[in-house]
Amino acid sequence: MKTLQFSLSTALLAVLFCMAPAAHAAPGAHGPNGEHLDGPAAAPATGGAPRVETFSELFEVVGHLSGGELSVLVDRYDTNEPVLGGTLEVEYKHMKARAKFHADVGDYAIDDPAMLRALAVPGKHALLFTFTAGDDSDLLEGTLDVPATAPVAHGHGERRWWWLALLPAIGLPAALLARSRRRAATEVQA
Repeated sequence: MKTLQFSLSTALLAVLFCMAPAAHAAPGAHGPNGEHLDGPAAAPATGGAPRVETFSELFEVVGHLSGGELSVLVDRYDTNEPVLGGTLEVEYKHMKARAKFHADVGDYAIDDPAMLRALAVPGKHALLFTFTAGDDSDLLEGTLDVPATAPVAHGHGERRWWWLALLPAIGLPAALLARSRRRAATEVQA
């Protein structure tokens, strides 16, 4: 009986271990010394919110169009240190909008309705970022690529439900293990 319990426990652990996600460098990932792990020209993320990424000698800008705003993060390019409390303006065609800084999140948000409607149209949108922090000021150009089948932006991130298919693979060994333990407990009492 102990052999059956051990093999079921081992099988359950093996199934759970195989389900663990693999570690990988995502687009925009940085190493321990601030180096860019995804190379100089990162491939656009598929399946996520429309994204713009650009950098200069001073700053790196990463923006996502989701949740009813264009959310922009600004870092120092050489140290990857977030630049908080600066001033950011975004220009698109004839429109210009000043971003609101969210101290709680550390991002700069554009929520101008006219600009967001224009940016939500599928296609490539050339953006000009004007960023000022203290004595440093920079102009950065980037392209927001909005695919024709842009995902609905809820601000919740992408959900993956594939793991639900694994529930029977986890549930069956767990149920068998519980059943064998109950049997062993009743045999010991008898």
